[in-house]
Amino acid sequence: MLKFYFHQTPNPMKVALFLAETDLPYELIAVDTLKGEQHTAEFRAINPNGKLPAIVDEGTRVFDSNAILLYLSEKTGLLAGKSEDRAELLSWMMFIASGLGPFSGQCVHFHRMAPEQIPYAKNRYLREAQRHYEVLDGHLEGRDYIVSDEFTIADVAAWGWIDKAQVVLGEEGLAPYPNLKRWFDSVNNRPAVAIARNIDKDIEFKSTVDDESRRALFPSNYPKQNRGQ
Repeated sequence: MLKFYFHQTPNPMKVALFLAETDLPYELIAVDTLKGEQHTAEFRAINPNGKLPAIVDEGTRVFDSNAILLYLSEKTGLLAGKSEDRAELLSWMMFIASGLGPFSGQCVHFHRMAPEQIPYAKNRYLREAQRHYEVLDGHLEGRDYIVSDEFTIADVAAWGWIDKAQVVLGEEGLAPYPNLKRWFDSVNNRPAVAIARNIDKDIEFKSTVDDESRRALFPSNYPKQNRGQ
């Protein structure tokens, strides 16, 4: 059975939504990143980068959320889109993997987590996050889905981060992006989303961000000898 290594953050939630949409059987394995469990030797054997999510499928490891979505969609044929739209789907998957996700994450870091307030960094990553939202908003004008006329892994991948719009962009959230908001509301109302949000109902993750958590999440900020890795 597929093993799904999970923490309740945007990238793992993409995979949770895919699994909810497709009803694929899996074993959920919690990895508490605030406790540093992503840095254990056992997990690093699955993902050398020490990040969530990851899966092991019949002995095959796959890490990085968009790689997992591509792998599972190719293997099962589910949410893979039409063959003639493959280039478009790959383009948007890479847009999300290399742009929307990283800039959103860095925006959250410098606005909410960084020990120092750095105006340049805060402006840089907020503006880039906004720009990626603008690109998607323009693309979605007159469209129900990101690729062609059907729900695909591109929508699943984008939902993971767009779901956190108020955390990334501030209180206004999706208000300045009407096409993106319409798309998000449509995806967010799918029954599988409620299932994905409830995936960890029996898991108690650490919720306090203390010094242990900061060292686990941002080990490069600390001298190597003090990382416990």
